[in-house]
Amino acid sequence: MQRLDRVLARHGLGSRREVGHLVRAGKVTVDGESERDGARRIDPLRQEIAVNGAVLPPRIQWHLLCHKPQNVVTSTSDPRDPCLLDLIPEAVWRADYSPVGRLDKDTTGLIWLTTDGELIHRLTHPRWKLPKRYRVTLRDPATPEDIRAFTTGEIVLDGEPVLPAFLDLGSDPREVGVTLREGRYHQVKRMFHARGNEVLALARVGFGPLTLGPDLPVGSFRLPSDAEERAMYAAVSLQSPDADG
Repeated sequence: MQRLDRVLARHGLGSRREVGHLVRAGKVTVDGESERDGARRIDPLRQEIAVNGAVLPPRIQWHLLCHKPQNVVTSTSDPRDPCLLDLIPEAVWRADYSPVGRLDKDTTGLIWLTTDGELIHRLTHPRWKLPKRYRVTLRDPATPEDIRAFTTGEIVLDGEPVLPAFLDLGSDPREVGVTLREGRYHQVKRMFHARGNEVLALARVGFGPLTLGPDLPVGSFRLPSDAEERAMYAAVSLQSPDADG
């Protein structure tokens, strides 16, 4: 729920003071009824707000969280394989969603989709080094020597050393956690291949400030909370135009 005057200001209708004048003048309706209290809490996703009879779009930017299943590609179209956008439920579908980054066809895990081009640019730009966290199933147990190789950046891909990465062996060295701060092509698989090992299964369980939770089962989508939305924008020094707060 968000304050009415904040929603109006985020739609570019003026400062909080200016939109307050609009509200008090009776020029704003909520669900067809005149509303003169700018502090009223509303749900802009479900309630219709109009100014001088013109209905406002419910949001400026839209976002989705997805738990990508296997055998689905994250491109917007593909002649052979199902695409992530094809799976979006009709209730939250938009043609202008774009995924932030890519996961391999056989990789599962967390993906953020958004209509905000500037947010996509920053979230994918190497400057920000956002952490990407993976759960990895290996053919052979990982070793303390692998931890050193990942941490020191001694692994070289395409002629360039990788940035230092975190490798967590946990209780089962065949089921490990990896945290990267860059996103090279097939990077996790290639790093383990460089160590003489093979990745059998790969899932992204975190991206930036977000963590994949039980409320997002495989193949499902949901709208992010205001807190999640604010956190993603803040991670790249932006302010969400929609999230409350």
